[in-house]
Amino acid sequence: MSTSQATSNLTVDYSFKIVRYFSIMTVVWGIVGMAVGVLIAAQLYWPELNIGPYLHFGRLRPLHTNAVIFAFGGCALMATSFYVVQRTSQVKLFAEKLAWFVFWGWQLVIVAAAITLPMGFTSSKEYAELEWPIDILIAVVWVAYAVVFFGTIVKRKVAHIYVANWFFGGFILTVAVLHIVNNLELPVSLFKSYSIYSGATDAMIQWWYGHNAVGFFLTAGFLGIMYYFVPKQAERPVFSYRLSVVHFWALVGIYIWAGPHHLHYTALPDWAQSLGMVMSLILLAPSWGGMINGVMTLSGAWHKLRTDPTLRFLVVSLSFYGMSTFEGPMMAIKTVNALSHYTDWTIGHVHSGALGWVAMVSIGALYHLIPRLYSRTEMYSVQLINSHFWLATIGTVLYIASMWVNGITQGLMWRAFNDDGTLTYSFVDSVVASGPGYFVRFVGGALFLAGMLIMLYNVYRTAKIGTPADNGRPVIQPAAA
Repeated sequence: MSTSQATSNLTVDYSFKIVRYFSIMTVVWGIVGMAVGVLIAAQLYWPELNIGPYLHFGRLRPLHTNAVIFAFGGCALMATSFYVVQRTSQVKLFAEKLAWFVFWGWQLVIVAAAITLPMGFTSSKEYAELEWPIDILIAVVWVAYAVVFFGTIVKRKVAHIYVANWFFGGFILTVAVLHIVNNLELPVSLFKSYSIYSGATDAMIQWWYGHNAVGFFLTAGFLGIMYYFVPKQAERPVFSYRLSVVHFWALVGIYIWAGPHHLHYTALPDWAQSLGMVMSLILLAPSWGGMINGVMTLSGAWHKLRTDPTLRFLVVSLSFYGMSTFEGPMMAIKTVNALSHYTDWTIGHVHSGALGWVAMVSIGALYHLIPRLYSRTEMYSVQLINSHFWLATIGTVLYIASMWVNGITQGLMWRAFNDDGTLTYSFVDSVVASGPGYFVRFVGGALFLAGMLIMLYNVYRTAKIGTPADNGRPVIQPAAA
């Protein structure tokens, strides 16, 4: 975007208040979700911390995943998508009252999850544990979200639809389909239902949903964040706009087929398992194309990394994105999966994406966004951003490295046999061997949580000295932003 365009954009009557609310709740729910994660990590190392019936690992683990993915990640996506679609379309949000319904409806979904999951109300489906009344509320809120987003696209003042909006739009449409199809269920009481699918079909539908919740909610949506905020913070154009478009179509065309790799060596037909493996391997190409495009956007701006911790968050997130999208296809290979499946290696892989990619790109985007929402040129303290960056980076590395070691150890111990064909190690032996890794994971998670608390303080101080940039109020920002 040129300087003249940026200057003219400052006079547009944008809907910034709702972006501000979503941004604040992103930080709040991030701390809540990660605090629960640190607690359950501690419970695995100190079993006495499991308190029944509501606060033991089995009840809190789905609360953690839902809070981090849908509360923290969902609020981050809604905040950034509402901001980006306005700035790139040069218009105010379509149906602003409906947008507020999206905000309050989404917070209600999160609170309902926080109440029902510890009470044991669950459909037992990974990333889709919430019961049918909450599923219906999610669908209604999501349709409203789509109406606001695409309505803003329709009334845009510029002919071009920027590529970040392609990723946001693709994520919104696909998540709607995934949610509705996977959660088709027959209610038997207010908080109990049964899936309309059964057996291997139910498993296939679930992991078509589960992997594509990763592929679209946690990848496509956050790539929309990357394609806007990395060029903005680096003050450079996207390295290759053509590559970004190819990246979009290749990603949405291939990702949807990769789910069966979660079901290797199960009752799923072997051809379906092999198809999932092949599509997962092909997926490496568009994933790395997008990663390279983001990193190369810094061409000519690498010097900024020395002084700009916000840009470091964004660039390191791309590094973790590249690493996790290499690791994922490798783990989809059947022979590798035979070692990694059901071990902590999978947990490490998930968190290299969740902490390294999703959380870091979200944090970087928020550090770019929040000053503009409070009529500031920068956050209250750049030094605190720098401290947050190192806590987050070290915490993530400790977490995933400990889980890699644990996972490979577990996989090798489980497949070790004596000469007479008996198992060399019992399952309890592998649990004992995993103890040091669980402690290191707890430390890594605690460091990441400490960084989020620093962020909360920095956001609070920025809000305290700033002026809310609500509807019709120009945002004070550098000319190139």
